[in-house]
Amino acid sequence: MLSRVAGRSLVGAAVGAVALISASQAQAALCSELEFENPIVGAGGSAITAELGAVAKELAKFEPPITVLWSDPGACTGYQYFLAGDIGGTGTRTLKYWDAQGQKTCDLDVGEVVAPVFAHMGNTADFCEGQTLPAGVKDFPGPVQTVNLITHKNSAEKSISAEALYYIWGKGANQSGVEPWNNQSALWGRNTTSFVHLFLAAAVKVPANAFKLDAAQVVRDQSAVINGIVASAAAISPGATLGYVSSSAADASRETVKTLAYQHTGQTCGYWPDSTEDALDKINVRNGQYYLWTPGHFFAKVNNQGVIQDANVKKFIDWFTDKEPSPGDIVTQRIIEAGDVPQCAMRVTREGVIGAISSFAPEAPCNCYFETIATKATPDNCKACEDDTECGDGAPKCRHGYCEAY
Repeated sequence: MLSRVAGRSLVGAAVGAVALISASQAQAALCSELEFENPIVGAGGSAITAELGAVAKELAKFEPPITVLWSDPGACTGYQYFLAGDIGGTGTRTLKYWDAQGQKTCDLDVGEVVAPVFAHMGNTADFCEGQTLPAGVKDFPGPVQTVNLITHKNSAEKSISAEALYYIWGKGANQSGVEPWNNQSALWGRNTTSFVHLFLAAAVKVPANAFKLDAAQVVRDQSAVINGIVASAAAISPGATLGYVSSSAADASRETVKTLAYQHTGQTCGYWPDSTEDALDKINVRNGQYYLWTPGHFFAKVNNQGVIQDANVKKFIDWFTDKEPSPGDIVTQRIIEAGDVPQCAMRVTREGVIGAISSFAPEAPCNCYFETIATKATPDNCKACEDDTECGDGAPKCRHGYCEAY
C-alpha cells in the first residue's frame, strides 16, 4: 500500500481494475480516488521524464501491466523525497502517470503521504550537496544521458567552448564579452538541484550556486528552457539565446532549437553528440569525443543480498539497465528513440559522474540495433539475424536481431 488518507488508498482495492480517465479529468483527479494496477512511484529529475514516459506507456500495455507514477521536481530534490519516504512540498502536489494512451496527471491530497519506491538522477548521490548513499539503498547505473548546449534553430552559431561558458555563466552575459551571448535576458538555465545544472557547472568549473542567471531565467524543467529560448529569439535575437537540457529534450525539440558542438578544455575542436548537426547516431557520445555525458542512476531499496526489494521495481530497473531483456526489447527501443544510449551501445566509460574517460566493452553489445533504431536505417555493415548460425566471421554473435562482434 503506497498511501492512505481517510481510508482511501492510492492503490485500488480491486486487482485488475484500472480506471482510465480523460486528460482533462486527470488534471483535477485525486490520485487516491483512482485505481492503478501494479503501481510504482518514483521521484527525480526531469531529464529522464520523456524517456520514462515512453517506457511507462509500454509497461501499461504489458500483461500484467505496471503503472509508473512520477514526480520530477529536480534530481537532488526527488532523491531527497525518495530517502524521506514522501513526495514533498505543500499544497497541491501533482504526479505524472502513463496508461496505454499516454501521459495523465493526478493530484495528491493535502497531507497525503506517498513514498517513492525508486529515484532517478543523472548523477550519483554524492553529487548532490550533503547527500550520501545510505545502507539498504543501491545505485544502479543506467542509460547514458548527455547535457546539450542549445540555441534557437535560426542562430548562425555552430559551436561553443568550455572557456566561453566559463565567462558567460561565471561573469554574466553582459560582462563576459562573449558574442553573440551577451544579453542576460536570452540565457536560460535550471536550479542548483538539477542534474544538468550540476553536471555543466562541474564541466566548465563554475560553482553551481554562482551561475550568473536572472531569476526569471531559472526554470523548473527542460521544456521551460526550450520555451524560454523560443521567446527570447523572438524578443531579442536567435543568436543571443543559450540554454542547457538533456539529449532527450533537445532531440525532441529540433524543430525549434539546435545543439551546439561543444569544445572541452584541451580539445582542438568542438564535437556534436552525433556525427553531424542533423544526425541521431550519438557516435561522439559513444566513443567519448563529446565530453558532456554520463550514465543515469536509478536508486532503490535492496535486501541483505543487494537485490531490489520490490519485484516490479526490480523488473523495471533490470530492463532499463540491461540486466534483463524486456519483452520484445521494447524498453531498450524506447530508450534509444528518446535520445539516450543504453550501456550495450557504449564504447567508453568514465570514472564517477564526470571523471576520466576510458575504453569499454559491454558484455552484450548492441551497436547495430542501436544505430538502426536511432537513425531509422540499418548500417551497411550490419546483418540482420535470428540466431548465431546466420552470422559469420567478424560478427559471429546474434544480438538484438543483428550480428555483433561478440
